[in-house]
Amino acid sequence: MRAADPGVARGRATNCMSGSRTFVDTNVFVYAIDDAEPAKRAIAERVLASDQYGELVLSAQILGEFYVTVTRKLDGRISAVEALQGLNRLSLYPIVSIDAPLVRNAVEISRSSQISYWDGLVVAAAARAGCGLLLTEDLNDGQVIGSVRVENPFRLDG
Repeated sequence: MRAADPGVARGRATNCMSGSRTFVDTNVFVYAIDDAEPAKRAIAERVLASDQYGELVLSAQILGEFYVTVTRKLDGRISAVEALQGLNRLSLYPIVSIDAPLVRNAVEISRSSQISYWDGLVVAAAARAGCGLLLTEDLNDGQVIGSVRVENPFRLDG
């Protein structure tokens, strides 16, 4: 067992049989509760319940984005109390902290990969946590940035 990265806080739901880690972006968690997008909700629920992705990881950024999105941006907004309950559940996953070195890395990734700073921060957090896979619809499916490969679980196959 390797030593824990000091930038990754470990919640209670941290065991995985395969040893692999997958970073999950905000949109997957939001779609898992979004009644306005039933097809994406079903996919998100499947992704979050599946063992195929190993240990799921997120960052403090994802927690904040989740709260803002579900309380202010979602068509079927939820109450602050419900959103806090959701945050409590998400906090059981390993959480990557945001600090100055991660921000500097995000800026470099953003510049070198020509993506937004916020997407760069997600990629930097995924890399810090040792995640080889990032589940998001915000970057190009199949794109590889450093050691992280992007997969859009909502892409249309065929």
